[in-house]
Amino acid sequence: MAVSTVVSLVTSTYVPLDLDLPLSRITGIGPRQAQRLQKLGLGTVRDLLFHLPRRYEDTRATVPLYALRPGAVQTVRARVRNVSARKTPYKKIVLVEATLEDDGAVANAVWFNQPFLVKQLQPGTELIVSGKVELSRTGLTFRNPVFERLGPDQHHVGTLAPVYPETEGITSRFLRSKIEPLLGFTTQVPDRLPPSVREAEGLMPIADALYQVHKPESLEIARQARERIAFEELFLLQVAAERARRRRMSGPGVIVGYDIEVARQFVATLPFKLTDGQRVAAHEILTDLAAPGPMNRLLQGDVGSGKTVVAALAALMTHHAGFQTAVMAPTEILARQHHATLEALLGEHGLPPRLLVGSTSAAARREILAGLAGGHDSLIVGTHALIEDDVAMVNLGLVVVDEQHRFGVAQRQRLRQTSGAMPNYLAMTATPIPRSLSNTLYGDVDLSELREMPPGRRPVETEVVGPESRSRAYEFVREEVRKGRQAFVICPLIEESDKLGAKSATAEYERLSTIIFPDLRVELLHGRMPAREKTERMQRFVRGEADVLVATSVVEVGVDVPNASIMVIEGAERFGLAQLHQFRGRVGRAEHQSYCLLFEGGIDEEGSQRLAAVASTDSGFELAERDLQLRGPGQLVGLRQHGLPDMLAADLLDVALGQRARQAALRWLDADPGLSEWQPLSDAMNGYRAVFDID
Repeated sequence: MAVSTVVSLVTSTYVPLDLDLPLSRITGIGPRQAQRLQKLGLGTVRDLLFHLPRRYEDTRATVPLYALRPGAVQTVRARVRNVSARKTPYKKIVLVEATLEDDGAVANAVWFNQPFLVKQLQPGTELIVSGKVELSRTGLTFRNPVFERLGPDQHHVGTLAPVYPETEGITSRFLRSKIEPLLGFTTQVPDRLPPSVREAEGLMPIADALYQVHKPESLEIARQARERIAFEELFLLQVAAERARRRRMSGPGVIVGYDIEVARQFVATLPFKLTDGQRVAAHEILTDLAAPGPMNRLLQGDVGSGKTVVAALAALMTHHAGFQTAVMAPTEILARQHHATLEALLGEHGLPPRLLVGSTSAAARREILAGLAGGHDSLIVGTHALIEDDVAMVNLGLVVVDEQHRFGVAQRQRLRQTSGAMPNYLAMTATPIPRSLSNTLYGDVDLSELREMPPGRRPVETEVVGPESRSRAYEFVREEVRKGRQAFVICPLIEESDKLGAKSATAEYERLSTIIFPDLRVELLHGRMPAREKTERMQRFVRGEADVLVATSVVEVGVDVPNASIMVIEGAERFGLAQLHQFRGRVGRAEHQSYCLLFEGGIDEEGSQRLAAVASTDSGFELAERDLQLRGPGQLVGLRQHGLPDMLAADLLDVALGQRARQAALRWLDADPGLSEWQPLSDAMNGYRAVFDID
C-alpha cells in the first residue's frame, strides 16, 4: 500500500491558471472542438485534468529493424528513406508507402486513405513506429502503424501513452496533446483528503496523482495514482453519509413506543400468515421507531413480497402513540392502490386512510387539509400533492415513501412536523439495490429485506419469444382470455420512432385491436394521457371490462390486477433487468398460474443476455447483482438520479477500498465532527447537500 517513491514532478513555478476556465480559451481548442469535448462532459480545465485514462498503450520496448517478425505488434526506431502516394486501380483508395531503414536493415510501412502523411514523412525524418508487421510481396511491412518523430520526450509512441474515453473527432492523441501542457497546474487542485488521512493510508498528494495518472513513470505508479483518486471519492461519500446519519441520530426525533399487544392484535386479524422476512422487517422498523433519533430505513422486497403490510403495522403503531403517518407514492394510480390496501388492513383497527392526489376536488382537499392540521386524521395517502405548501401535519410521526429510492433532502424538509421535529422515514422499493452497493451508496440508511414470497404464490413462468414464435404466443394469450384471464402488453415507446425501431403503444394498440385480436376487448394506456383518463382506463381493466391492456411503462410501478395472468413485453431487450422484473411482478398476484412472454424485437447481444437472465430466475435480488455485472455500477444506480457527484475513478464494487474509506471517514469524524480542521474537505461537502441532510 505504501507509495513507491514518486518524485514530485509537479512544480509550482507556473503562473496560476483558473481551473474553471472554459476549454474554448485554451490554445488549439476551437469552438467545434469545444463542442465535441462537451459530449464527453468536458467544459473546463478542471474537467480535462480529471478526464482519466481507461488504459495505457505501452510501446516502450523497441526491437531493431533487422529483428522484426511477421504477425506481431512491434515498435522500432527508423529513418524514412523515401515516401510515395498512389491510388489503387479498382477502389481508388489512396495508399501512402514509405521505406524505413536503420543500420543497413530495411522495412516498409503502408497507410490507407491518409494522403496528408506524404508531407509529414519527409526522407531523412527519424521516427518511432509501432504497429502490426505482415509479410507482403515487398517484404516485411507495417500496416497502418502509429508513429511519432523521435525526440527527447515521446508523447504518443515509444512511451506509456494514456488511452482516454473518446468521441467523434476527439482522439486520445488530441487529448494527450491538450492535457500534458496543463499538468503543471495540478498543484492548484485543492487536496480534499486531509494530510493525516493521506499519510495513514500511504497515498500520494492529489497533484502527484493527477500528474502520474496522465503521464505515469510505470504501470504500477499509474495504478497507485488511480487508487488515490478513487479513495478520495469514496472517502467523501462516506464522510457525507456518516455525517448525515450522526446529525439525524442527534436531532429531535419522534419516539413511537413499541406496544407488543398492538402488534399481536394486528397480526391476529390478518387473513394470511406473515412470512419470517415480514416478521423480522417489522421488528426492525418498530425497534427503530421506539429509539431516539429519527428512523431512516429502506425496505426492499420483490413485487408482491408484502411490503405494504409491514408499513401498515408501522402506521398503526404510530397512530397508537398519538402521531400521524403520511404514505407517498410516485403516481396517482399507485396512491389509489395503497389507499385501498391500507383501508382493508387498517379500517377495522380504527385507522381509516384519507387520499390526497392531484385530481382530488377542491372541497374534499379543504376538508382533508383541515383534518390533518387539526390532528383528527392519522393516516394520509397521496402523491407529491402531500408536499405542497398548504399541507400542514401537526403531529407527523412517520413518512412512508414508495419507489423513490432517495427522496430529496428538500422534500424531506417539507415533510417535517409543523413543530419542526424530524419524523421517522421508511422508504420502500421493489428494485433492490445490490448488497455490494448498498453500503457505499446508502451509508446513512438502514436496510431491511423481504426475500421470500407469501405462501401460495406461484412463480411466474417466463419465456423468451423470438419472431418465429409470435403467432403461437398470440394464440396462447387468446386461450388464457377464453379461460377468463386478462393480459398486459407493454411497449417501449409512445410514438413510432424509426430511429429506434421500437413499437409504440399507439401503433401496437391499432394492430392488436384490428388484426390480431379483433374478437377481444383491447384498451390503451400511456403516460401522455391526463391523470384522470389514465385512472379511468386502468379501473376499467381492473373491473374486467377489457381483456388486453396495451401500455407503455406506466404500469411498471405497483398496479394490482389479480385476474391478469399474462405479461407480454414487446422489444423486451430495450428494457433493463430491474424494469423487466418489475413488469413481470404485475402478474401472478392471485392463485392462477401466470406467464411472462419476453418478445425479442431485434438482435442485441447484451439484450439477449438480460432476457436469458430474467427467464432463469424469479429473484429480484439475484437480478440486481446480475444487472450490476452486465452494466456496471455507473449506469445501474444512476448516481445523478441520486444527486451524487459522478465517480471518476472509484469502482463501487471494490469492497476492500470502500471499507478502508469508510473506516478512515469514521475516524476523521470522531476527531473532527464539525469538519473545521481541513477546509478543502468541508468545502467538498457542498456537492452532497442535495442527497444527505448534512447542514
